[in-house]
Amino acid sequence: MSSNIIELFSRNKMEHPRFTIDGEIIRRYKRFNAMGTQLTVHLLPPSEGQDSNPISHFLTSVSDLFEYALQNCDDSDMVGITISNEINMSDKAIGISFRRKDQISPDVIWSVFGKVAQSNARFNALDKLVMTVHSVKMPIGHGRIATKGRSLQTMAHLKRSIIEVQAIENCLAHALVIAIAKLTDDKDYKAFRQGRKIRPHVDHLLATTGIDLSNGGGIAELIRFQEYFKEYRIVVFRGLNCEDIMFDGQVESEKRINLLYDDVNHHFNVINSVTGAISRQYFCNGCNKGCDRGVTHRCQETCSDCMSIPPCPYADVRILCESCNRQFRSRACFDKHKSNKIGKKYCM
Repeated sequence: MSSNIIELFSRNKMEHPRFTIDGEIIRRYKRFNAMGTQLTVHLLPPSEGQDSNPISHFLTSVSDLFEYALQNCDDSDMVGITISNEINMSDKAIGISFRRKDQISPDVIWSVFGKVAQSNARFNALDKLVMTVHSVKMPIGHGRIATKGRSLQTMAHLKRSIIEVQAIENCLAHALVIAIAKLTDDKDYKAFRQGRKIRPHVDHLLATTGIDLSNGGGIAELIRFQEYFKEYRIVVFRGLNCEDIMFDGQVESEKRINLLYDDVNHHFNVINSVTGAISRQYFCNGCNKGCDRGVTHRCQETCSDCMSIPPCPYADVRILCESCNRQFRSRACFDKHKSNKIGKKYCM
């Protein structure tokens, strides 16, 4: 929407609008199954018949703004919100951490703005605000439930395949550091998962990337972490079924970081073994599906030549294997087919 179009909205059929929308930018992140909406709004003074108290008028105006911004989101969608003051852009933004839309109640909104007085952010009744909403469409109506009614927090504690992140703050950054330490055989991996020696690494990561997790970590932060960790593929589950994926970085890398997001406690943990976490014998990293035997699985996301995940890129010349008399799309593809195992060796 162009900035010269002013759109009015209120919950009482636009008779007494509390804000105008000066600009609206929508970005879709297809590969992340996410959408980001940035609204620039101008709060209006109370009209005749409305509460003239500046605090209550401000909170009611913000509630109407939230209702407008989330009107196209389903209750099951995961939503993260940040709000900054366009007049005081240097001040710290405030926000609501990543959670289900139906968990964003007026009490939650008011509690967030109630903390403003304790921060360096300044919001007035007639300010121009910049509101950014990131939402993710979540699958609903799953069949098999592996948790037997137990909460994700309980399952994370019980399952050896899930590493509980001890930190309360910056848990997303802690989870990434722990997962990468596991993949790289870092000598401090055991200490990291116990909550020791990890703080300097987390601080360095946040300082290097410039990512602020004070309002929690959501899709926007995951996208930025994925852009920084190009050699890893970050995948985040919000449940213990194959379909419960809320974020997939989808980079071409065999190094995969699997995280588990608890949307009740708003906390990230590390999945050390996906098969153990979802209670399946085989899990395909290409299509994110599980089954009882890998040899019976047929994935469209695998390389048709060497059967690796993700598919190998094509080179200018195909390489012939004299042992199996098959051609491969690159030297790396040729090397992989010598070592890949899916129930049995592909080529000796």
